[in-house]
Amino acid sequence: MSTDVAETPAKPAPPEKKDSFLSLFLKNLWSANTFTVTFLSIFLALVIGAVLIVISDSEVLAKFSYFTARPGDALNASWDLVSQAYADLFKGSIFDPAAVEAWLNGTGTWQAALGPISETLTYATPLVFTGLSVAIAFRGGLFNIGGQGQAVIGCILGAVAGFAFSLPPGIHLIVALLFGALGGALWGFLPGLLKARTGAHEVITTIMLNYTAALLLSWLIEQKGVHDPKRSDAISKAIHDSAVLPALPAPLRVHLGIVLAVLVTAGVAWLINRSSFGFELRAVGVNPPAAKTAGMSVAKTYTLLMVVAGGLAGLGGAVQVLGTADKLTDQVAGTIGFDGLLVALLGRNKPWGTLLAAILYGALRAGGNLMQVDLGISLQLVTVLQALIVIFIAAPALVKAIFHLRAARSARLGTSMAKGW
Repeated sequence: MSTDVAETPAKPAPPEKKDSFLSLFLKNLWSANTFTVTFLSIFLALVIGAVLIVISDSEVLAKFSYFTARPGDALNASWDLVSQAYADLFKGSIFDPAAVEAWLNGTGTWQAALGPISETLTYATPLVFTGLSVAIAFRGGLFNIGGQGQAVIGCILGAVAGFAFSLPPGIHLIVALLFGALGGALWGFLPGLLKARTGAHEVITTIMLNYTAALLLSWLIEQKGVHDPKRSDAISKAIHDSAVLPALPAPLRVHLGIVLAVLVTAGVAWLINRSSFGFELRAVGVNPPAAKTAGMSVAKTYTLLMVVAGGLAGLGGAVQVLGTADKLTDQVAGTIGFDGLLVALLGRNKPWGTLLAAILYGALRAGGNLMQVDLGISLQLVTVLQALIVIFIAAPALVKAIFHLRAARSARLGTSMAKGW
């Protein structure tokens, strides 16, 4: 006799519970994603910078000689010095609360209140262009270390167009900017063509062209038609007012170049992520043989890429001479090309990240000036802070080990944060 046992129907599996945005954010907060690594890199640099500030002050350092007897003296003096230094860094780069309060109650001016952020943006503006120049080359697998030479040529042609032509306002400015961009593009075309046709390494050729551009600038300033006849030193004629980038009233120095920098950043972001040329340069940057097999011209991409990169750096040089300086000198471009290299690394070779990194560099420079004036702290210390930030960001494994960060999650929020800006 057989007994039929009724089978119990299987219970449906409970629906998978999806994590909320907040829970995903908290899980990824202490993981090795780009945002956390960048923030902790800046924090580490500021901590090491604080130690260097204390060591560089002989009066504070002397209090450590009797640290075991009265530790409070050394600790209080160190805290006062470091807090005042970083307060000056903030007040010199963002805003001074006292100046803002004076403006609001009518005893101060808005120019004084906006002075710090004006200085930050002034320093940051040319670095956006040179940083984008390095970043876009990196995305294509090229190391454009020639941003300095390209920026110098941009300065030369932008300034020459600024004082040699007599054009209506607006048109004159556009022509001068185009001349600067074309000069940088030409200086980028040469190493790009050599890379495409002969395989010459772009690092070697661009370094040589950096020296060539600097020597060309020194020679050109002394030539008749360029040199200012009223001056005995090496300086060019002044750029006509019609070719100068519009700026806020003195003593503020920020000019229209920062708006142009934002627009160019948006354009480069579109070029890399949305255009067919951007797809090709990314494919060539990841795997040149595979890109060639897919029918892409690697040589053409290299050449065009260096032309675009050089044009961006040249535009940065033109903005520098037409906005901040109004004449050519030996040091008109400063080190904006080399600083652009660090800005690109700090921005993870992303257009918007490069823009934010340039503003950070500008803030450190502007705030460092006030630290030097107020406390006598060397401006070189700010350069050390910049270098430390780049070192830690370039070595995420080191930051991950120091703070015991978890590996970045690959799902949803983790993915978007790990990709950077």
